[in-house]
Order: sequence, then structure tokens, then C-alpha cells
Amino acid sequence: MSLSSLSVQQLRQAANLKEQIAGLEKQLSQVLASTAPTTAPTTAKAPKKSGMSAAAKAKISAAAKARWAKVRAAKPAAKVVVAKPAKPTKQSGMSAAAKAKLSAAMKARWAARKAAKPAVNTVATPKPAKAVEAAKPAVKAVVAKAAPAAKKKFTMGAAAKAKISAAAKARWAKVKALKKK
Repeated sequence: MSLSSLSVQQLRQAANLKEQIAGLEKQLSQVLASTAPTTAPTTAKAPKKSGMSAAAKAKISAAAKARWAKVRAAKPAAKVVVAKPAKPTKQSGMSAAAKAKLSAAMKARWAARKAAKPAVNTVATPKPAKAVEAAKPAVKAVVAKAAPAAKKKFTMGAAAKAKISAAAKARWAKVKALKKK
């Protein structure tokens, strides 16, 4: 129930009762000769924080230090570490010859793929280096052993590409014309 919903008569009665309570508390405190004021009985003291005393904390700390000292004493003495000259770290597990062989094999594979594709562009392609030409027979033998025969990839002819391109251009022209309207 809020104060705004009370009538004037009820508010006056509540004020009178509060004054009577205050007077009675004052009389009670005089009778009991209490030194603490009892006007605010609702305020409660904060509960005492329970914890360890400083002596108990010091005891626990000393015991822990003793345990660690015992553990360290049980370990063998630390070995003196002599600085060794730093080894050069290997970047790769392959020798230079193996790298060259692999490089030549890859160049030959790409050259073979490029040669197998039909020439769409009329741009002149550079010829492979002499080292690649020399390595081709050996590489072909290695590739033939390592890789099974792959299926030929589908490639679209120039006429089909031109037809698709023309159709796409026509669609875009139609869209642009509709936007202008």
C-alpha cells in the first residue's frame, strides 16, 4: 500500500502512532540506562569478516617454504651447461640436386600441358630453356611411372565461347535498355 492511496485521516493516525513509538523507545532507554541509542534498531552491524590471523598465515607460509626447500634439496645438482656452437638450421630436407630435378620435372609437366592445349590466343609463347628440353625424356619417364594416365579434360572450342559471349552481351543490352525506360 502506497502513501498516495491513504486518506488524510489514516496518515494522521500513522503519524501519531510513530510519535508514540518514539516516546516509548525514549522511556525504555531511560529505564534500561542504555548507552546505545535505540532510535535506529533497523541498522544492523556488518557481519565480522572471518579469516586467518597473521600468525596462522605466517605458519602456513613457513611450512610451504620448508616443503619446497625439501623438494629442491632432493633434486640432483644442476648441471653446468656449456654453450655449444649453433648448428645451421636446415630449411629443407632436399638437396640442391633434388630441388633442381624436381624443378625440371615440374617445368616439363607444365610445358607438356601447355603444348596439349589448343592455341586460343595468337600471342607467341616463349620457348622453354635448354635445361628443360634436356630433362624432358627423363622427366617423362618419371612422370609416366608416378602418375596414372589422366582423363582428358573437356575444353570448350573458340566458336562455343564466342556464342556464349554474344548471348551474354545481348542479355546485358536488354537489361540496360529496360533500366533506361
